[in-house]
Amino acid sequence: MIIPLVLMQLGIFRDYWGDFTENAWSVHIHYITGTIWYIYLIIQPYYATHGMLEKHRTNGIIGMFLAGGVGITAFSMMYRDIRTAQLSMTEPDRFGPFEPWFFYGVASVEIIMILAFIYAVIKSILTRKSLEDHAWWLTSTVFLIMMPALGRGIQNVHIGIMIDDWPNIPIMPSLYLTQAIIIGILLLAAWKFNKLKHPATYLAVAINLIVCLLEPLGRSEAIQSFLTTIIKG
Repeated sequence: MIIPLVLMQLGIFRDYWGDFTENAWSVHIHYITGTIWYIYLIIQPYYATHGMLEKHRTNGIIGMFLAGGVGITAFSMMYRDIRTAQLSMTEPDRFGPFEPWFFYGVASVEIIMILAFIYAVIKSILTRKSLEDHAWWLTSTVFLIMMPALGRGIQNVHIGIMIDDWPNIPIMPSLYLTQAIIIGILLLAAWKFNKLKHPATYLAVAINLIVCLLEPLGRSEAIQSFLTTIIKG
């Protein structure tokens, strides 16, 4: 769990800390709740396996409250995607290779990821009497929501390497690489803990594969219209 935490922090470091004072309040709250959630997934297994079950259970109750915060704050930030998509229509030079469809695609896959995250958390509650299932459903949440942070980091590196080609930089390869890394780490962890055939593993792999459909989802006029209708900044 330390490895995903480090990858997330490295990925989001420039975008979050680089313009820290410019970030909206909702961004700060989402970053804080998301980071604490990852930390919880490090300390909770330690408590459970080192004779501190009472502390584990107490923190677990707080953790479920925290998980709700992660999901809700993620939903609350989605207006930024739609707003940015609209701005990129009127100020295309400002966004370079990032066309409106990209931001609509991001919003589309984020909805799917958040819903999957919430589902996995609920399943962890329902299976709390089965240690292996409870633990793995919670572990899978890491891989369900890693993309935005890690993806931004890889995207920044990709753009930095190809900056001389601006704005004619393909933006999807960095996303495909991000998903390959996430799925690779997920399957490695699932193999290590004998969870390759667990429903949580199937869900996490499926969600990360769906993220690869960001471009066709973002280019869909029906999806663009739907997102613009329900999400307003």
